[in-house]
Amino acid sequence: MPSKKNETLLKKLKILYVEDEEDILKFAKMALEDYVKEFFTARNGKEALEILKTQNIDLVITDILMPKLNGINLIKEIKKNPLWDMAIIIATAHTETQYLLDCIELRVDGYILKPIDIEDILKTILKATLPKFQAKQLHEKNVLLNAISVFVGGKKIEIIKYLIENSDKDNIFYGSYEDIVEQLKVSKPTVVKTFRQLIDTGLLVRLKNKIYKLQPDISIYKDSL
Repeated sequence: MPSKKNETLLKKLKILYVEDEEDILKFAKMALEDYVKEFFTARNGKEALEILKTQNIDLVITDILMPKLNGINLIKEIKKNPLWDMAIIIATAHTETQYLLDCIELRVDGYILKPIDIEDILKTILKATLPKFQAKQLHEKNVLLNAISVFVGGKKIEIIKYLIENSDKDNIFYGSYEDIVEQLKVSKPTVVKTFRQLIDTGLLVRLKNKIYKLQPDISIYKDSL
């Protein structure tokens, strides 16, 4: 079973599983949906493309032989779109080896042999998604460090820490300027200015009155602030 760190990564993933055999699809959904953030299913490549148009998918796991649009052509369509930078895993049976050269040329991120084993598929998912996740995390950390450099002064850093520590699991902060003024003994103009700077640098998004979202997930860097 995954380590605590890997469980955290899995919980961030939105996975699309593409398979025309109903029993395999049901098993995959039952085995994986509790590990990941969201689990989508499609019965052929055409259905998968429709889901990809509306969902921000992190990983596609696809069978090869399917009606309407097979796995190879699905991967080709995904690779054509620069916005679809997700990891791709092929689920294959031994009888489909003639397609593996195509998969190699398309540079997929992993292979799973049928029948599916839950431990094997979790290991393959982590191996396929970890490099992309780490690259994204590094980019977000650089964004944070560049943006945070504008916040000079202990009180502003205290306000940022307060936002992080009092946000929910989705990085949503429900509160008011007055709450921060009272808790941190800081002036309201300082709080207002800090919020404006956070919004201007893209670290904070105002959803509606007194509801804000931290962007990107800066809570994972709170110990370095």
